[in-house]
Amino acid sequence: MGRNNERNIKKHNDKLHKEQDKAKKAAMARKEKLKQIVKQFNTNKPEDTTN
Repeated sequence: MGRNNERNIKKHNDKLHKEQDKAKKAAMARKEKLKQIVKQFNTNKPEDTTN
């Protein structure tokens, strides 16, 4: 009983792709959240940055 039949290969690949999609979505969500944080920080930062 290995992964060497069509049904098991398909099941394995589906599971693998599902995990990869989940990781990709999480990475995109982190990037989007970081963009929002940076944007908010930049809008709240005073324009005069000279010492």
